[in-house]
Amino acid sequence: MPLGSTALPFIVIGGGVAGLVVARDLAIAGERVVLVEATDRLGGQVRRHRLAGLDLDAGAEAYAARNPSVPELARELGLAGELVSPNPAGSWLFTAESDAYPLPATSLLGIPAVIDEQLERVLGAQATARVAADAELPAELGADAVTLGELVRVRMGEAVVDRLVAPVTTGVHSAHPDALPLDRVAPGLLAALAREGSLAAAVRTLRDQAPAGSAVGGIRGGMARLVDELERELARLSVDVRVGAPAEDVTPTSIRVGAERLLGTVVVAAPGVLAPASIRPATVVTLIVERPELAAAPRGSGVLVAPGAPVTARALTHQSAKWDWLAHAAAGLDVLRLSYEHPVPTDTARGDATTLLGVTIRPRDIVESAVVEWQRSAIEASAAHPQVGEAASGTGLASVVQHARATARRLLAVGGTREDDVRLKREKGSTTNDD
Repeated sequence: MPLGSTALPFIVIGGGVAGLVVARDLAIAGERVVLVEATDRLGGQVRRHRLAGLDLDAGAEAYAARNPSVPELARELGLAGELVSPNPAGSWLFTAESDAYPLPATSLLGIPAVIDEQLERVLGAQATARVAADAELPAELGADAVTLGELVRVRMGEAVVDRLVAPVTTGVHSAHPDALPLDRVAPGLLAALAREGSLAAAVRTLRDQAPAGSAVGGIRGGMARLVDELERELARLSVDVRVGAPAEDVTPTSIRVGAERLLGTVVVAAPGVLAPASIRPATVVTLIVERPELAAAPRGSGVLVAPGAPVTARALTHQSAKWDWLAHAAAGLDVLRLSYEHPVPTDTARGDATTLLGVTIRPRDIVESAVVEWQRSAIEASAAHPQVGEAASGTGLASVVQHARATARRLLAVGGTREDDVRLKREKGSTTNDD
């Protein structure tokens, strides 16, 4: 039957970015949509907090620019003129030996595309020679690799995994390369390896094919502006948004919210709704610092941390050095953001920032600070329900948005029959009822 006002709604459980995006796309297509969010706000891991008079991202603060999904969505939401690129200086690497170096500029997820003095400084002569051997290995070696770590290890050696790739993926994807499926984190890499004959050549090809510019992008004023505009869109599209509304007794065709049972096609956009989720903690510590030496000699846009380094932080983003708009707003203050796997006190973050940046940050230099704890779902999905969010797509805003939009298209493509609508209407005779 045709889609429209007589069809049962789509019911989206979870008001993070994935839920907002899939709800919007379904509503634009003319579907009725109900979105329920257990907490009292929308946005999930994309939200802002205010420190020292600055509006800052408390969660995601950038997106992978090689994937066009976020820029495309931003343009649709009227944010085209607000897309920005970071400082081109790039990130530094802090090694297990307490040395700090700029990351090799020509790389993909830390995988080097060229062999030069900069690479040898990070890896040493022996490990660099192992990278060079990649060009002589058979092209089929690694062709059956499942994870990023497995591929890099067999082609270029353990040192590249530990000293280059792991710091990048841990900082960007919150996961070790051995836990990242190739088809999600580096689509096209195996095909390029087969064509080019070496991993380094494959990386060069993918970099050449990628859009010009930085590997990441942002939005002037912070990524939380994306949530602001999505909320406005849902209101404009008359989506029935309910916050503070935990979903219970979830089936593929209904949920319970309080005493009310809602009938429709259920789309899960929140971890732990269907079964106990595999959750890993994550903590972000933001420090607002008044220390002129930091701005005078920044280590690029931040520092990634190699395994074994004498700090607890996984990565440090020097946000006021990374984003020009924030440097202007901060007016002489430095904004540092450190990532951890577990909650830590502010003083631990201050000590780690001192070590990673090579500038002593004293307690009196901290103008204001905040510790934000997240619960992140591991990469796993349920086949029983349509599912969006990082549990299904993998981490990163670009992957989350792309997967949510693809899911909406699939749901709309099969929506012409909506057999569950027919069955449920026959059984209940209406779109909602109170049990």
